[in-house]
Amino acid sequence: MSTPTPTPAPGAAPKKMKKIKVTRAVNGIDTEVEIEVEDTNEGPVWGPNDKHRLVNSRLVRVDAAPKVTGAAKYTHDIKLPGMLYARVLRSPHAHARVTAIDTSAAAALPGVKAVVVGPPIDVKLPFEVIFEGQAVAAVAAGTPEQAEDARKAIKVTYEALPHVCAAQDAIKPDAPVVVTGDPNVEPKGKKGEPAQADAAFAACDAVVEADYKTPVIHHCCLETHGMVIDYRGGDTATVYATTQGVFSVKTDAVKALGLPEDKVVILTEYMGGGFGSKFGLGTEGLLAVELSKRAKAPVHLMLTRRDEFTMAGNRSGSWQSLKGGVMKDGRFVVLKTYQRRLGGIADGSAAVQPYVYTPEVAYSEDVAVHTHECPSRAMRAPGHVQSGFAMEMMVDELAHKIGMDPLEFRKKNIKGDDAKNWHRTLDKGAAAIGWSRRNATPGAGAGPRKRGIGCAVATWGGGGNNQCKVTVDIAPDGAVTVKCGTQDLGTGTRTFMRAIVAEELGLGMKDVVEKIGDSRLGGANGSGGSTTAGSLAPSVKVAAYRARNAFAEKIAPLLKVTPDKVTFADGMVVGGDQKLTWKRACAALAPAGLSVLGDWKAELQSKTTHPAAFAEVEVDVETGRVKPIKIVSVQDCGLPLSRTTLESQINGGMIQSMGMALWEGNVMDADLGVRLNPSFMDYKMPGSLEIPELVPIIDDDDPREAAIGVAEPCLIPTVGALINAIYNACGVRIRELPATPDKVLMALLSQEKKA
Repeated sequence: MSTPTPTPAPGAAPKKMKKIKVTRAVNGIDTEVEIEVEDTNEGPVWGPNDKHRLVNSRLVRVDAAPKVTGAAKYTHDIKLPGMLYARVLRSPHAHARVTAIDTSAAAALPGVKAVVVGPPIDVKLPFEVIFEGQAVAAVAAGTPEQAEDARKAIKVTYEALPHVCAAQDAIKPDAPVVVTGDPNVEPKGKKGEPAQADAAFAACDAVVEADYKTPVIHHCCLETHGMVIDYRGGDTATVYATTQGVFSVKTDAVKALGLPEDKVVILTEYMGGGFGSKFGLGTEGLLAVELSKRAKAPVHLMLTRRDEFTMAGNRSGSWQSLKGGVMKDGRFVVLKTYQRRLGGIADGSAAVQPYVYTPEVAYSEDVAVHTHECPSRAMRAPGHVQSGFAMEMMVDELAHKIGMDPLEFRKKNIKGDDAKNWHRTLDKGAAAIGWSRRNATPGAGAGPRKRGIGCAVATWGGGGNNQCKVTVDIAPDGAVTVKCGTQDLGTGTRTFMRAIVAEELGLGMKDVVEKIGDSRLGGANGSGGSTTAGSLAPSVKVAAYRARNAFAEKIAPLLKVTPDKVTFADGMVVGGDQKLTWKRACAALAPAGLSVLGDWKAELQSKTTHPAAFAEVEVDVETGRVKPIKIVSVQDCGLPLSRTTLESQINGGMIQSMGMALWEGNVMDADLGVRLNPSFMDYKMPGSLEIPELVPIIDDDDPREAAIGVAEPCLIPTVGALINAIYNACGVRIRELPATPDKVLMALLSQEKKA
């Protein structure tokens, strides 16, 4: 008995076949025969981007209802029997020696169950604190109020030490040492030959030299950092974490708890934002673990908002000195850069210069400048936002100096195999913003309110890795579940997991249930670097594909066809002239149902994006106020998994860029070493009244049939586009962010004096 080799279905890779033995009725007698079927170890392909039923459509997020109704439980919402609440005591000094700590009064207060000094836990006296907000101790008590009273009752003796909280002071030879063992100006890398770059400037027709500065930016997660540690003195523990990395938290928690790996469970059903700041256990987690171990009770430790601003990390600031040279025809000849990362006691972030562009000669030097400030953490597109802003400002200034259209200058100097992609996104954005409307002469026009248009580009890697292990279960009652231990930090992970499986099995979105955020499920990577979609989506696709093939093999005898002839569509399972409803077909499965594991296939993901942004602003030259009018962001992203979510991500990137460009920034009293705006009352962010017209454009001309993350690339270029638009509107450059009214007015005044 023979069977023909099947033709691959649309969207599938050419199938690799294998021979299997099955039982068939031959002349009324059950006979074992050999047939050829698809080898399910071979993976699928996505198929044409415009041929999908659910993927690449406008999907309603599957977690929308629980979030908007308040049914979704975040870590902050966890309440357990006998649970204690914790508070953290922080240093009020930027630099001091702790000579004594008396916790006796705190421990004696009603409801207090545990007090801990550190981290490091039970640190020996004396010890130094090196930034305002550094954790010194923590307490756990029966209520938040009791914990707060106990925190205030801890008596700490500080010996104030010299501090430095401004980069321009930290680089001085006589500045106090910030990090023991490291210089305040710590080299991080060099690239190129400085003498060669210096020589190249002599031949240039135009040279621009300037400093560009970006401030320290806070993540402003609506759910603050924290954990609920449920350890009661036995050999098991459960950690409820607001995290971007379920399994990185597990690694840390296992070590801190001193328990076997299989005895510690991490749960993150929902989490309220991270933007790069929530991966490991963190200081707050270490303190919660120790309090739980001492009290032998669950401990709820969530940072207060002030804690969040002073000890939970931030986007590092930057101070970059750039010098560029060009020819009159727009040829980018040379770029010399000196980047200073401002990461507090940490190293901070920087992307390699030159960024995106390829001048003929380039030299770059990168250093970390340490100050007595809270350590920076990764924040959405770390390093790229800072470097991209400086580079896009320099490019704009060079173009204007030789009288060349900044858009054409960019297209001329973006080179290499990827150049055509940036040209495409730039052209799409220019058409959407109406680039031809921009001022031919910056600052032209009558009246105090002047409008201008600017643009910028960026890049990002994205891609994925093989850490996601996905299981698809099909039960005899028709229930379908897709499972992975990954987390959804608000980027629609739940939705695309469900959509991929439902599409593969011919079902609707409501016919599939996803389970995530549990370390007992399959392993997963942390949600960082825009790699979640590129890592998880391929694994889900493979699992669903294998589940469909395995189900086809099980159901084919009932339909009296070979497995390759079984199709799934519209909730039906069809083979030849036989047709079964999904539930009827599932009833034929064994009581245990069907469970299939999917791993990662590199062919289903792609790397590198080529975002472009355009902005129109209005500048009131009498008040210095900048009002965004319209922002356009173009993203090439391969296969959009959910268009609604993707557009939402792009909108979020534009809004976050607006904050950095125009309002946000940590305000520090360098003399006192304290933050002056550690609250949402004083830390200025764009609200609903500041939001302009936002135009998210998905580049459907991107030919890649692959998943790419865009959470970070959609943020990067908008900062430069906005600041370049300010120049086009009023004719002055704002080289230090944020572009607040005082800076605009001072720049206008300086220009007026020069004139």
